[in-house]
Amino acid sequence: MTVETKVGAKVRTLRESRGLTLEQLADQCECHASLLEKIEAGDLLPSLTPLMNIARALGIRLGTLLDDEPQNGPVVVRGDHLPRVIRFSGKDPEATSSNLDFHTLAGGKQDRHMEPFVIDVQPRAGAMPPLSSHEGEEFIYVLTGDIEINYGQTTYTLAAGDSVYYDSIVPHDVHAKGGAARILAVVYAPY
Repeated sequence: MTVETKVGAKVRTLRESRGLTLEQLADQCECHASLLEKIEAGDLLPSLTPLMNIARALGIRLGTLLDDEPQNGPVVVRGDHLPRVIRFSGKDPEATSSNLDFHTLAGGKQDRHMEPFVIDVQPRAGAMPPLSSHEGEEFIYVLTGDIEINYGQTTYTLAAGDSVYYDSIVPHDVHAKGGAARILAVVYAPY
């Protein structure tokens, strides 16, 4: 089963268990019912912002949608074996791919409040997508390459060894500058 199919099935199950229609959930998470329909069908895994909004509307943490099998104890990820890649769609509801490949570092850890990822970031192709925002905070540490962060009206360029911590309610976008990059990102989203 693909990540898209697993996430879609979880969204549908949680929505139905709460007695919500697609339209009602779409209203609560401020997205289009057609986007939810694609997610539930396993046709698409949206960017993090819509997933966070869906999780919040369902009263769950983001990790509940991304986890496979919950674990009570610590989750150990060895440096030479990054977990599977999660490929989100772009920020455009019609997009089918993104320039970000996420490796979740805490999959399965129950009741966590942070979402740590190693993310392979590709340079942007085409026009800059709209900035996105969501409740919470993000910490990014650049492992390799250079990245650019559009944050509100300001642009920051970071190189390997640089980091940034910001409130993610401010509209933002992260992309590679010049060539591929790899970052460690920790996302905190209250629910």
